[in-house]
Amino acid sequence: MVGNDLVDLNEARRTSNWQRPRYLDKIFTSNEQGYIKDAENSFRMIWRLWSMKEAAYKLYTQIYPNRFYNPLGLECEVTDQSGLVKFKDFLCYVETKETLHYILSEARLNPQSLGSAIIKFKCTGQREQSEELKTRLLHGVNDSYQLKKNKMGVPSLTNGKQLLSVSLTHHGSYGAFVIG
Repeated sequence: MVGNDLVDLNEARRTSNWQRPRYLDKIFTSNEQGYIKDAENSFRMIWRLWSMKEAAYKLYTQIYPNRFYNPLGLECEVTDQSGLVKFKDFLCYVETKETLHYILSEARLNPQSLGSAIIKFKCTGQREQSEELKTRLLHGVNDSYQLKKNKMGVPSLTNGKQLLSVSLTHHGSYGAFVIG
């Protein structure tokens, strides 16, 4: 199983207002706020932590099918490009890739290298980007697989016999998918 999340940094600059009063208190624990305060670039650290939380949430909901919103409950530990995210008794390992344009995090139950395929979209509409991402995912696997979503909207690939974990993400001009 795997979860991933991507943040387009240009889109985040354009649309977020993370400096408004109490925003950080609603999303990040005191330890995470310490990472932000001590970071060379607070903006990038905020979005790295957010992408780690989102990737971990996607992995968690594959194991424990239950939608919830509790960003403070998902606590990140950061070391270089690796990290951990804890939620109650759940623990996952997260690898993060940072570029000038995006931050990508991938969560797994065991430490592993990143496997997400990155896409720079040609289209700008949400619906078109979502379709392009799905098409690119299916293009990369055997023709017998289909993309399915469960009742909670968690995607997987199936060929009727085998079920593969998959995670999809898109934000701004970028998208990514990974097969677990």
